[in-house]
Amino acid sequence: MTDTAPAARAPAILSADDLERVSRLIYRHTGMTFGESKRYYIERRIADRIARTGARDVRAYLALADTGAEAEQIVNAFTVNETYFYREEHQLAALSNAILPEIVRQRRPGDLVRIWSMPCSTGEEPYSIALWLLENWPLVDAYNIEIVGSDIDTAAVARAAAGRFNARSLARLPDAVREAYFEPEQRHSRKIIDDLRESVHFTAANLVDPASVAAQGKFDVVLCRNLLIYFDDASRAAAAANLYDCLNPGGYLCLGHSESMARISDRFTLVRLDDAIVYRKP
Repeated sequence: MTDTAPAARAPAILSADDLERVSRLIYRHTGMTFGESKRYYIERRIADRIARTGARDVRAYLALADTGAEAEQIVNAFTVNETYFYREEHQLAALSNAILPEIVRQRRPGDLVRIWSMPCSTGEEPYSIALWLLENWPLVDAYNIEIVGSDIDTAAVARAAAGRFNARSLARLPDAVREAYFEPEQRHSRKIIDDLRESVHFTAANLVDPASVAAQGKFDVVLCRNLLIYFDDASRAAAAANLYDCLNPGGYLCLGHSESMARISDRFTLVRLDDAIVYRKP
């Protein structure tokens, strides 16, 4: 198998059966649902992977795609990595104004507090947590804050660990924050300073796989934003169970603004904070 740059990226023409096979493959690996309504999206990515692997046609590629390294590559090709710094800032405000003060109320200085950003995409989400706490939570240095960023997309995780970002990702950061924590590089990109980059630990994880989630350990806060919208009911239920299990008692879960646990799980308690609506493990 080769992984050279494709000579062309004309869409592969998938039969209805091929489209169903691709959709089942992605669902089995990620819990995300695709179908006829996403045909153009699917065909572009399959055409790219056919060109990169040198497979002779769609059928040959699909035989390859469920095995070894190519299974990882096709998952990476279909994950969505749309994000930027300080996205849904109101939840970051809730984190510093209410969630963490409540969590540390019965902790001692120096105690461990674990925060999980899942999915972390290319790093903007977990680094935003670190930046926000440094700038907005006076007690940030009084506790051992561990931030973990995880994603099913291994290529995104590698980019996150590298800590390089373009102007679009950084656009919503205050100028003072951007200047203090990011070093200019070529072509308007910036690299996050080493001290901050090393403060976030990155891992590959699959939210619908209990063993994968359990391997990350227990957390006091989980930010799982804009992922459940890509799942069907069965995958949402599996994800909710895994999120519940990975939280410490009294831990908090933050979802995206268009997401809710109301029709997924009754195990969480809804909490209305001044800045955001979140969920708590009793």
